[in-house]
Amino acid sequence: MSAARRLLAPEPGWTTTADVVVVGSGVAGLTAALHATRAGSVLLVTKVLVDDGSTRWAQGGVAAALGPDDSPEEHLRDTLVAGVGLCDEAAVKVLCDEGPSRLRELIALGAAFDRDPSGQLALTREGGHHRNRIVHAGGDATGAEVQRALVAAVKAHPSIRLVEHALVLDLLRTADGRAAGVTLHVLGEGTEDGVGSVHARAVVLATGGMGQVFSSTTNPSVSTGDGVALALRAGAAVADLEFVQFHPTSLFLGPGVTGQQPLVSEAMRGEGAFLVDAKGDRVISTEDHPLADLAPRDVVAKAITRRMLEQDVDHVFLDARHLGDLLLHRFPTIVARCREAGVDPLTDPVPVAPAAHYASGGVRTGLDGQTDVPGLYACGEVACTGVHGANRLASNSLLEGLVFAGRIGEALERDLPPQGEPVVGQGQPVLLDADVRAELGRTMTAGAGVLRSAASLQATAAVLDELGTRTAAAPGPAAWEATDLHQVATALVAAASRREETRGAHWREDHPEASDAWRGHLVTTLSGTAFEPLEAS
Repeated sequence: MSAARRLLAPEPGWTTTADVVVVGSGVAGLTAALHATRAGSVLLVTKVLVDDGSTRWAQGGVAAALGPDDSPEEHLRDTLVAGVGLCDEAAVKVLCDEGPSRLRELIALGAAFDRDPSGQLALTREGGHHRNRIVHAGGDATGAEVQRALVAAVKAHPSIRLVEHALVLDLLRTADGRAAGVTLHVLGEGTEDGVGSVHARAVVLATGGMGQVFSSTTNPSVSTGDGVALALRAGAAVADLEFVQFHPTSLFLGPGVTGQQPLVSEAMRGEGAFLVDAKGDRVISTEDHPLADLAPRDVVAKAITRRMLEQDVDHVFLDARHLGDLLLHRFPTIVARCREAGVDPLTDPVPVAPAAHYASGGVRTGLDGQTDVPGLYACGEVACTGVHGANRLASNSLLEGLVFAGRIGEALERDLPPQGEPVVGQGQPVLLDADVRAELGRTMTAGAGVLRSAASLQATAAVLDELGTRTAAAPGPAAWEATDLHQVATALVAAASRREETRGAHWREDHPEASDAWRGHLVTTLSGTAFEPLEAS
């Protein structure tokens, strides 16, 4: 791991203040901002526009035990099974117990979820769930509706200021290491370079994922791991980075296409679609897993990848033709996107392939979102609360953002730290050439993607080491993002190399079975990666 403590950047040319600064505007950031207003003034900063994050792309829905035949205990059991022995059960209990009330809070804000003819919330299933407990909006446009409702509430709140086009750089800390705000780059703000600082009594990271570390991902271009990299440089610990979930079914757009790939929600499999190869043979059956096509995502992604390797092809197919007109009103967004790509799901099998989708690991937090750095909190995909373990259960991600962002707001209301005096320019700076980004993504997909082995990870680490020597002297957004991606990739590969087993989303070809010796968490700091075993249950 690089020992660099900050990004190479100009000294801040302007300063603003708030009681709480929230970085990120997905479901977690928007919810955290709303709840944090109970503690004081809030400045919400977001990288591009307020609705450009991953939340609006979410198709499936929000999982919560709302049905008459369901319970938080059953939701907890399904989550623990998907997490393959590495979930923090206390965190999962918080998620499942508090989930229904947090979802009702969202509905009270104006989020309009789909309902059945009787007016009750329409509940469906996704992979890994044994009950219908997924609420959705607009068929397959849940994220967009959640984002719309939260953005409207944030913009209407008198205690929240919104700053767009703001790339966070580093955490400001006091001499004794407490969070005291952030440095950031805002286009057109203050000085020509736009670098400034926000002094705050608490900082909440809600920066989303790091999917852009791979060449093929369902994540938007802004998902460059900025929050994880910032936390590492600030001295916080990150955990479970090796568990990157690859969504089994992204829309395959053709050989060599990189960047964000359209998602084909597993809710289609929940409605009865199934995976086949070019011969029409089923890719996964009940012999492979009792839930077959609705098995947890790691199981399905592995089955697809194995079939692709066996047949030397780069995709398989999702057959939903028998669903007929149901596709049009249940999945209008997916149907439209497929048709844009020249495929009609009503008449054609849809070409799909796995793509990097969700980071189950991230900045390690407690049950109230606190990190190892006093005054620094994290929630949403950037955080590792422990609820996902080795593999996230479908539609638990939006719920996690709602639940733990709400808990951060309550914690800040109880005990907002005093404003500390920030020390600017602490530590050794680093900046890599922006051109390393493309090669980094290709290298990570080839050697640290769905298929991993000691040899592939060693080769990936060697390339990352070489890329780390390509430094730059001219700071700017492209170079800062490339540097963040490199720092996150290096930490991810270190953890994946160390975990010599296959568990959940982490698949080691040279260690194909799970091992009780690895029932624990790999915790990474700038000083290295350490294994923390779970207590015997």
